[in-house]
Amino acid sequence: MSRNDERPEEPAGGAPEQLALIRETVRKAKVPKAKPRTWRGAPLAKELPVARVLVDKGVLHLDKYFDYAVTQELDAVAQPGVRVRVRFGAGAHQVRDGRREGGGMIDGFLIERRAESDYAGPLAALAYVVSPEPVLSPELLALSRAIADRYAGSLADVLQLAVPPRNGPAEAKPSPEPLPPPGAPEAGTWERYAHGPAFLRELAAGGAPRAVWNALPGPHWPEELARAVVATLASGRGALVVLPDGRSAARVDAALTALVGKGHHTLLTADAGPQKRYRQWLAARRGSVRAVIGTRAAMFAPVTDLGLVAVWDDGDSSHSDDHAPFPHVREVLELRAQHSRCGFLLGATSCTVEAAQLVESQWAAPLRAHREHVRAAAPLIRTVGDEEVARDGAARAARLPSLAWQTVRDGLRSGPVLVQVPRRGYVPGLACERCRTPARCAHCAGPLEAADQRELHCGWCGRDAAGWRCGECGSVRLRARVVGARRTAEELGRAFPAVPVRTSGRDHVLETVPGAPALVVSTPGAEPVAEGGYAAALLLDGWAMLGRPDLRAGEEALRRWITASALVRGQAEGGTVVVVAEPSLRPVQALVRWDPVGHAQRELAERAELGFPPVSRMAAVSGRPEAVTAFLAAAELPADAEVLGPVALPVAEPGRPRRPGDPPVGEVWERALLRVPPGSGAALAAALKAAQAARLARGGGDPVRIRIDPPDIG
Repeated sequence: MSRNDERPEEPAGGAPEQLALIRETVRKAKVPKAKPRTWRGAPLAKELPVARVLVDKGVLHLDKYFDYAVTQELDAVAQPGVRVRVRFGAGAHQVRDGRREGGGMIDGFLIERRAESDYAGPLAALAYVVSPEPVLSPELLALSRAIADRYAGSLADVLQLAVPPRNGPAEAKPSPEPLPPPGAPEAGTWERYAHGPAFLRELAAGGAPRAVWNALPGPHWPEELARAVVATLASGRGALVVLPDGRSAARVDAALTALVGKGHHTLLTADAGPQKRYRQWLAARRGSVRAVIGTRAAMFAPVTDLGLVAVWDDGDSSHSDDHAPFPHVREVLELRAQHSRCGFLLGATSCTVEAAQLVESQWAAPLRAHREHVRAAAPLIRTVGDEEVARDGAARAARLPSLAWQTVRDGLRSGPVLVQVPRRGYVPGLACERCRTPARCAHCAGPLEAADQRELHCGWCGRDAAGWRCGECGSVRLRARVVGARRTAEELGRAFPAVPVRTSGRDHVLETVPGAPALVVSTPGAEPVAEGGYAAALLLDGWAMLGRPDLRAGEEALRRWITASALVRGQAEGGTVVVVAEPSLRPVQALVRWDPVGHAQRELAERAELGFPPVSRMAAVSGRPEAVTAFLAAAELPADAEVLGPVALPVAEPGRPRRPGDPPVGEVWERALLRVPPGSGAALAAALKAAQAARLARGGGDPVRIRIDPPDIG
């Protein structure tokens, strides 16, 4: 075993001239290459006797390759891409995740075979090859290295996400022979989009189009995604589609099976057990199937001869991985499209700011429907402001304004009615009492907070905001946004006693509901699909989502509203949606016009003016105050980096739900945000990675967590 960057030590003393002479002599000297012949008496491989191995240690200061000798006994099976076991750190201790572990046997991947080693000393030999199955291809290795560099993480951590754990029985079972490619599909409902048929034709012809697809509301998007996959298969290439949850993946799986039958694709979701999941993954790697439909982990699926990568609803938080280095599906698939030179499709009924940026930068082309098709497919949107709710006697009695009450009664005559209620736990933000403009910091435009009777301060940079005045209307009065209801289902049950009430949420998510009259109360993201579509929908407590002190509050509220409204029948069929939120607000107006693209474009323009992501790149550094301070002092940040904060994070309480990255229970942590302009993102990631590696090499100390592109910077 060796570290490939070892150098001779310099003498501790001596004249400067002597030191200079020694350095020059060492620089010109040729270091003899290691040419192992035997290891503990065992003969080594005659050709390429050195194996370069990536050990399964996720710490950054060990993010490099190590050389091992290959015995003749392992020569045939020790091929690039296989899993191996090696002796690592014998007689020493290595640090991982703040804990010290003893040396010994460790897993790894064999990266390449070499004739010689850069290390001059004796090499330890590979202990054994876990399996002759090559699971790490050069393409997957290059992609994983790019992801590790982009997110300031280690290659080993990325490979833990990319390559599933081995399962012997699944590996021993042979995969079936691949089926011949299907024929090119008809355009079908893609005819409703201006360039939809042309997009399919280019995929079928072997092209690599890139598109941001603003899908029409209604039930057709799974079939449209499936047709894009079939068009790619018709060219003899593979396709990969990543969806936010198992329910949507099952819909695309069913649509693809209906178009071409079974055998052309496989489904990769978390619901499958380890053996089944590994068998399906191997089927893709071996080329038995050419298409993969799956959830987040499928973004690394080893599809042969990749021709299309697609992601549905990229704004869903499920697309952001909860494990280091926290990659996002959209970014991974963008890199795959570049590395593999294949097609790219980002689709959603809504539109994120990142999607709008891909179009504005001309990296991808827009794929939108004609306006007459939008008007025909979208339901009628009606609004109720909170001031109207306050004056409405029906709303005070049953928490439903009169318009919403009437809409429910009319909808129940012909089918189910969806009621969307925000989840509990949204943190109220502050806004101008007069015009409702969110209160933001004059220095960094972060959200203002007023906790524990303190003066106003910024939640990003921590500066005091005494003397705040609204930039829109000049008012100096603030209000807290309202929080969503917790007993909506019970209240609706009392208001409509003869109608069944179904709930769908975190504890129990419904996939579908019958087309019979019923009230379906759901939290955002858990809305079941109704047979024939919902007759109507209520979007309650809009302030609970719009009032979050988060950069994406408006964008996320609109995405959740459009996702729910897309399940409602079109306006021609009587579909109606009532949203309880201030009608003049931009997200509400975008919903009324069904214009998520225009909303995303305006958000992008404002963020560019203020230096917000995705125009800028951000990183979050969190830990105990002294650890964060020392880390920032040691990091060689780019010259154009701006440090916001640090600010204190909320103290985690026992029994409260915790998210990845939250501080340990009871500990006081701080977080600093680092912001750089366009073009400096790679330099920021490299600087943070180098600083973290140096800190860990010195012994670590208190943990410091780094997250590039944090999803929540509010």
